[in-house]
Amino acid sequence: MAERFTKSMARNIYLGGSAFFFLLFLGLTFDTIQALPERDNRENLTESVANGKMLWEENNCLGCHTLFGEGAYFAPELGNVYQRRGGEISDEAFVGFFKGWMNAMPTNVPGRRQMPQFNLNDQELEDLAAFLKYAAGINTNDWPPNIEG
Repeated sequence: MAERFTKSMARNIYLGGSAFFFLLFLGLTFDTIQALPERDNRENLTESVANGKMLWEENNCLGCHTLFGEGAYFAPELGNVYQRRGGEISDEAFVGFFKGWMNAMPTNVPGRRQMPQFNLNDQELEDLAAFLKYAAGINTNDWPPNIEG
């Protein structure tokens, strides 16, 4: 086999493979550029959503929860919490549920993982709820696969 596989053959395989993968990279880049505007959710980006995102980061919510599968797996996925907890009914139902949930923490139920009390005011809770509603509106190609995350 050694006498049949020449340096020019190796060079041609290298160059051909490099050209193929470069063209594949360009094709996938073009496809991504075409698909992203359809998946954009910028029209729903408000100051309240931005403040909610800052609260999300400041309180390290990703340290326990996941958002679109990223983060820790200690607590539930929150990318679709808006649909799970009343958002389909109305914004007010979700915000009411969310405020009640956050204000009731920790529940002190023995043997259950506990969420800390962050002592957020009503405006901060509304901003965090707006961020979670915004996250729920992002096209994630049906992730998570079920409604409970």
